[in-house]
Amino acid sequence: MIHSMTAFARQEIKKDWGDAVWEIRSVNQRYLETVFRLPEQFRGLENTLREKLRQQLARGKIECTLRIDNKNQATDKLNLNKELALKVIESLQWIKQQTNEGEISLVDILRYPGIVETPEQDLDQISQDLLTGFNQLLQDFIEMREREGKKLQDLIKQRLQGVIVQVEKVRSQMPNIIQWQRERLYQRFEELQLQADPQRLEQEMVLFAQRIDVAEELDRLQLHVKETQSILARGGAVGRKLDFMMQELNRESNTLASKSINAEVTNSAVELKVLIEQMREQIQNIE
Repeated sequence: MIHSMTAFARQEIKKDWGDAVWEIRSVNQRYLETVFRLPEQFRGLENTLREKLRQQLARGKIECTLRIDNKNQATDKLNLNKELALKVIESLQWIKQQTNEGEISLVDILRYPGIVETPEQDLDQISQDLLTGFNQLLQDFIEMREREGKKLQDLIKQRLQGVIVQVEKVRSQMPNIIQWQRERLYQRFEELQLQADPQRLEQEMVLFAQRIDVAEELDRLQLHVKETQSILARGGAVGRKLDFMMQELNRESNTLASKSINAEVTNSAVELKVLIEQMREQIQNIE
């Protein structure tokens, strides 16, 4: 399969400990670059997540974001150690009586270690739940890259077929161009009232044919099209290879344009450059 480097996926997690949302998005990048935005207590997952991405992806700038809402850990679940609180209050009252100074602050009493107890979170279980959610997120993300890659593949195939049409069009024009040039030379001789030397005329025609011969360029264009189609069929991380093939196609189309002396051939050369540029722009999105 051909994979696009542009994709987005979102995964929600709902558990007793709270809710979490994973998001992953990617854009074009020459190499693989990963960026993570995680809550501080789960920074330890970063290496594991990065390795999972490297096993599945080859190119692109990947941004992963995790948001956690632990609202389920509500304040009504806080436990007050009443026995300890009474002891602390009695001690503070005794100190106040002895010194006859200061006031007893309820805030300070609640801050005393052990007065208020919060349920401990099982970070190992939460981390496991988050990794499970990330695995599903990554699967959805890759599937989206595949869907987008299929669209790019179809578009490139259409453009390649357009290249073949233009190549055949130019090839069919070449005999007409040679005949047109022959007639043009005869006409020029007649205008100058000169006797055409058949041998000299043939020499001129040979030189002209050599100068405008584009058979080699047309053959190479067809070969490059076949190789590009083969690369698409093999699939995988082929973005760099396809980009190279566009350079080769563009080089041949430039040569074809430089040899053109016919409006129709010139139009075909321009159309080839348009098709190649359209493919090149889309290939920038392929992994």
